[in-house]
Amino acid sequence: MDVIDPRIEEYVERLTTPHDPLLAELSAETAAELGHTPMLTGPVAGRFLELLVWFGRPQRVLEIGTFSGHSALAMAAALPEGGRIDACEIDPERAAFAQRYFDRSPHGSKITLHIGPAGETIERLEGEFDLVFIDADKEGYVGYYEAVLPRLAERGLIVADNALAGGRVVDDSPPIAEFNEHVAADPRTVQVILSVRDGMTLIRRA
Repeated sequence: MDVIDPRIEEYVERLTTPHDPLLAELSAETAAELGHTPMLTGPVAGRFLELLVWFGRPQRVLEIGTFSGHSALAMAAALPEGGRIDACEIDPERAAFAQRYFDRSPHGSKITLHIGPAGETIERLEGEFDLVFIDADKEGYVGYYEAVLPRLAERGLIVADNALAGGRVVDDSPPIAEFNEHVAADPRTVQVILSVRDGMTLIRRA
């Protein structure tokens, strides 16, 4: 089930500022070597994340689920001076792939890649987060949300990807549906689900 008419998706991508050549190369190599192309952030969602960072000017970004590094590099490009990203990836092969591109990018030095379960990484990290991007195993979303919410800065933002599960949230009960209901029922936060790509939820403190 397509969330948005593919013709609209194509139109939106065509009229969105293209990502830089390195990210285009990353996307092509990801498809060829790692597969799982639906997991790629892509040019539209990547540009959206970059604009959120550009507007919000976060100093501390946490990414839960890095995959091949597209989203981390998109956000890193807009970080203000001194801004940092802690990127979590559980799969060593994907982490090595991402690090190769971080090493090639002028923005890669702003990213610290942590390999292992994200929950353990979050426990080790200190301080508050200005922006948290969640794009990992959907069964873990509620746990990630509960782990980072108490450490979200006063004007911090949580962005959760794949909120629409390819449209299955309407007629089925995919794991992300539990997360969506959990957040919607939480009086501590205010949220909106946007139909960007496969759905992105923006969450702030109430």
